Amino acid sequence: MANNNTITPWKTTVIVSSSLQNNELSRLLSAQQHRLRFSDSVEPGSFVFPLSGTAFMLITPEQFPEKTESAEFFERIEKFVQVHRNSFILLQSPVFGTEEWEFVSTLQNRLYFDFSTRFFGSNVKVLPIHSNGDAVRSMLTIAKATSKPHVDSVRDRMNLARARIIKRSPVWDLLQSVQPQ
Repeated sequence: MANNNTITPWKTTVIVSSSLQNNELSRLLSAQQHRLRFSDSVEPGSFVFPLSGTAFMLITPEQFPEKTESAEFFERIEKFVQVHRNSFILLQSPVFGTEEWEFVSTLQNRLYFDFSTRFFGSNVKVLPIHSNGDAVRSMLTIAKATSKPHVDSVRDRMNLARARIIKRSPVWDLLQSVQPQ
């Protein structure tokens, strides 16, 4: 019997910062048949998935600023967040030791407290990752889940799951049996 549940690979166009043209992440995306368009107009270290409206900025340990007060570093992130409505910061380190976690904490606090006052409603998330493979899997998972028609499919499945949970819930049965007098 033939299996009709074959999954067709998801392929999309990715706008990649020209600074990442010879980067391993670009090679991994290209090897998975994604169409890469290199651009000098996107922030250095960025990957933009136009169909899903998501953007990712890669920051490696070499790019972590010496001092957490580095205005230039945070201005770069600020510009990135202003331009992209659904943005992610990928902090890549093979091992997250004390220094790396302190940096993650500082970055999150700075993003939350500084950006929330100036950019109320900014939608930046920090993702600690260990390897290039983790980075590609994370980017593709998020981009696919937020792109059309996949976002509609996910929404439909969530609504179906919610309806099933409500239908089978003993609390729902109890509420239906209690009639207001």
